[in-house]
Amino acid sequence: MADGSLGEEPVTVVIRRRVRAGREAEYEQWLERLQVDARGLPGYMGATTQRPAADGPREYVSVIRFATLAALEAFETGDLRRRHLTAVADIVEDAAVWERRTGLEFWFTSPPGAIVAQPSRPRMVLLMTIVVTSLVLTIGSAVGWLAERAPVPVPAPVRLLVTVAIEITFMTYWLMPRLTRRLASWIHPARAPRG
Repeated sequence: MADGSLGEEPVTVVIRRRVRAGREAEYEQWLERLQVDARGLPGYMGATTQRPAADGPREYVSVIRFATLAALEAFETGDLRRRHLTAVADIVEDAAVWERRTGLEFWFTSPPGAIVAQPSRPRMVLLMTIVVTSLVLTIGSAVGWLAERAPVPVPAPVRLLVTVAIEITFMTYWLMPRLTRRLASWIHPARAPRG
């Protein structure tokens, strides 16, 4: 593993690939086969692909999520990826450009330069309001209950710090990756269809 500190974070990979003119349909069929095969991989959380704009370069942008860095690295060095890269070699112009992203930055926003629809700000606000309120009520209450039973007094700032640390950890590692995946079409109403 390249960085053990990232081992338990969800990892997002943005892949840009330029397809040869007239080979777009073949590329999309290849991409569909790859995504179907990848569903069986440990830690694979799904993928979204943006097709090129009609008047733009023939560049496809795929956003793939893995549950951990180790799961991504297993895919990167595995036979499945090797076989699919061999199969697509004649359809594309260049090697793919890969960018890894981790943590909070991929809750909502698209990576710089990606051709991905921006999330709806009002929907982000609504979702975050519901999530944070729910967590403050549940985790905050639990921390308060435990602090009242502690053998020594626990100052309010310490309780707040513990509450916020638990909430952010829970949101980053578990809740938000699942919510944004399940609510992706609602958060990104203008997204292009999967390819």
